[in-house]
Amino acid sequence: MTVVHAPPVRLMHHDAAERPFIVIWEVTRACQLVCTHCRADAIRSRNPFELTTDEGRRLLDDLASFGAPRPLVVLTGGDPFERPDLPELVAHGTKLGLSMALSPSVTDRLTREVLVELHDAGAKAISLSLDGASAQTHDSFRGVDGVFDATMEAARMVREVGYRLQINTTVTRNTVHELPEILKTVLELGTTLWSVFFLVPTGRGKLLEPLTAAEEEEVLHWLHDVSALVAIKATEAPHYRRIAIQRAGVDEDSLDDVFPVGPLRAELRHNTEELLSGHEPRRRHPRAPIDVNSGRGFAFVDHVGMVYPSGFLPVSVGPVRDQSFPEIYRDSLLLQELRDPDAFGGRCGQCEFRTVCGGSRSHAYATSGDPLAEDPSCLYQPVVSA
Repeated sequence: MTVVHAPPVRLMHHDAAERPFIVIWEVTRACQLVCTHCRADAIRSRNPFELTTDEGRRLLDDLASFGAPRPLVVLTGGDPFERPDLPELVAHGTKLGLSMALSPSVTDRLTREVLVELHDAGAKAISLSLDGASAQTHDSFRGVDGVFDATMEAARMVREVGYRLQINTTVTRNTVHELPEILKTVLELGTTLWSVFFLVPTGRGKLLEPLTAAEEEEVLHWLHDVSALVAIKATEAPHYRRIAIQRAGVDEDSLDDVFPVGPLRAELRHNTEELLSGHEPRRRHPRAPIDVNSGRGFAFVDHVGMVYPSGFLPVSVGPVRDQSFPEIYRDSLLLQELRDPDAFGGRCGQCEFRTVCGGSRSHAYATSGDPLAEDPSCLYQPVVSA
């Protein structure tokens, strides 16, 4: 019997220059939390200039106009639950054939009643943030006491109501050692997808310390190790795709010889084995990461309707109040440049993996002011032909 192995990276089934794979819409910037890593300067009250219900409907109409396959749509914030018209927006997007997901903050607004209402309106998935393995770490990260316990309860409610659950975790040098314990919790909660965010020094995140490039490489290898336990998404670390390709070409028994294990990965491995000892979860075929990057299959719309390549790359490419979203996405000069990996600077422009990685454009911009520059968060040295 012939064994067919899945490719190490999933490719989009359409031209990323023509239509996005996923669009994140920040429906409001209002939020009752004060998270230390937040890319946005969240506010307590809604901005009177944020997109109205009718404008939001038109944006969703625009996204549906791409036709099949339509973009995945995530309504985020701030806290999207601060918008009273959220069920109406979800229902409208669902009616248009859009796959609607939500990324709320864990506050008193997140109740079973609201979750049921939004599920009935058509929302299929919810992502919750878990940035520490304990209340002490997570609550400090979120700026409010009691959020860790509330998140555990919210995650259980999300599953009971019938949503797919995604857990988002921002990793910094102060929290990286808690990843194995967070993984254990992620598995216990029945999580569908674990999205690990690699800190971009923007917004409040400038006050936190990101991993070094060497540490990030170690964490990405560890994430690939545990991807047989839960689907992994490495956010703002597209070189996870490079690692997946590199590892796919090496016999499993030789991986540690080809990619030597450093102290951080050794610690993460040891603690993972210890924490999961005796109740090893069912292993699955790892879900390959998808080839999507800022402006190339991905776009972000803020609360007042400005479009960006990413929520972590604060360079606007146009307002949906003046142009249709498809026009902005297809015609923006910056987005077109972001889709040309040969135009990238430094190592990223020379890298043999540039067409399926391209580096974190957000990290490049945050550290150099140039979204096309080399990504300093990647350790890899390209093999440059003479």
